Amino acid sequence: METLVEEAVAEALHGGGGEGIRLYVAACTERMAPLFVGLRAGEPGREADMDFYAESVRDLWYADRPLVDAPERVRLLERFPELQPTEEGITDVADTYAFFAALCLRYALLAHGSGSTEAASCGHAALTAMGMLDQNVAGASFLAEEQRLQSLSLSGDVSGLWDASVMAGRERFRAVVGRLSR
Repeated sequence: METLVEEAVAEALHGGGGEGIRLYVAACTERMAPLFVGLRAGEPGREADMDFYAESVRDLWYADRPLVDAPERVRLLERFPELQPTEEGITDVADTYAFFAALCLRYALLAHGSGSTEAASCGHAALTAMGMLDQNVAGASFLAEEQRLQSLSLSGDVSGLWDASVMAGRERFRAVVGRLSR
């Protein structure tokens, strides 16, 4: 499977241990979290889904241990409307980015049980969403920033990774909300 994940990142994931993979997917989902939670805020009946998403992202940061309930979380997440196939597909801006955020979390949770392939898919989902955002926001460089942060999360020097991921997620959310108001 060809992905947007840089070769060096893919190699590090393939050769990395469980804790490194878990940190990588935690950082990816942290950056995507505002796109799910923020874009679904205020939707009737979605409060539990937003809480589930936020709690899962929080728990992913405990990278020193795998999530024992990751398979159950995947089953719950797969019931989300964003991950249900529809005949008309996804055409709405908010739905598109909420889908990629849900997909990123799905792969992050799967990576807790199986490893590098799902972790690379988690990174790929984030990179795909950022590539799309770059195409739709003049002068944007979200894809390059996501690639940089993915490399940073596997570099061994992860100081500031959480802060950088939170800030990047906020910037992405602002950019997508800016597209909604047009």
